[in-house]
Amino acid sequence: MRRREFISLLGGAAAWPLAARAQQSGKLLTIGFLGSTMPSVEGQRLAAFVQRLRELGWMEGRNVAIEVRWAEGRSERFAEIAAEFVRFKVDVIVTVATPLTLAAKQATSVIPIVFVAVSDPVGTGLVASLARPGGNITGLADQISDTAGKKLEFLREVVSDLRRLAIMANVGNPASVLEMGEAQAAARKLGLEVTTSEIRRIDDIAPALEALRQRADALYLCPDPLMGTNRTRINILAVGARLPTMHAVREYVEAGGLISYGPDMRDQFRRVADIVDKILRGAKPADIPVEQPTKFALVINLTTAKALGLKIPESLLLRADEVIE
Repeated sequence: MRRREFISLLGGAAAWPLAARAQQSGKLLTIGFLGSTMPSVEGQRLAAFVQRLRELGWMEGRNVAIEVRWAEGRSERFAEIAAEFVRFKVDVIVTVATPLTLAAKQATSVIPIVFVAVSDPVGTGLVASLARPGGNITGLADQISDTAGKKLEFLREVVSDLRRLAIMANVGNPASVLEMGEAQAAARKLGLEVTTSEIRRIDDIAPALEALRQRADALYLCPDPLMGTNRTRINILAVGARLPTMHAVREYVEAGGLISYGPDMRDQFRRVADIVDKILRGAKPADIPVEQPTKFALVINLTTAKALGLKIPESLLLRADEVIE
């Protein structure tokens, strides 16, 4: 056999499982992508996911189909979309954030589910353990609740006279409740007076921020689909109440927040594609350990700092991964 023919045969053999499985089912392998907010928040993350899939040999329309649905932060949509993907009999469901993953878990115990942007998958009951998830679910934990102390250290560098901290969370999201507890504990270790602000729906946001006016020196926000969808509104109201804000992801700072510190979400979404690739090639979620972040980013918005009358220390600017002006 000629060398070129041998190489071609090897190439065909490597690609065979991708094409053959699709042909056997009579359709393209299908990924159901359940976004927690909207394209303006997660569009670039989705693009990173799709690009990584291409690098791994999955071409949309050729050997894979990607069905994308946006929940727009509306809790009633989570179960609706999960049920729709089950009816479609997709081959794998990708979920963004804890509430959507819980909805998908309730919808199916058979279809593989791969999550991203989930803070504590063990604490919220999604998996049995990080090393051995069990069941039909695995993914990437963002460990955001573990960064509470670090975020408050950054916040104190900017707000040097920080004494009173407000923590806002959607208490309908179990991950946000866990993070609120971690942030409270970290704040008390620093000797801060803590006020918690609990919301459940969009109509709670404005009254909650108004109630914090002159009662807090800064605001720590727990990321959540509801928060993400309304991030611009939250930041405008926070600036109006003279509240510097600490977030976990850069998109909130792009929308007018002051600071964020947390995992690089585009990197997270690329890594999710690697897990999806393994599952589409036959691996079981139960056998794939839950992964954790490897890249974290500090992002600062100088425009917002100026609006609040704050001067960001040069030492902090030098450590920032991104400065928005």
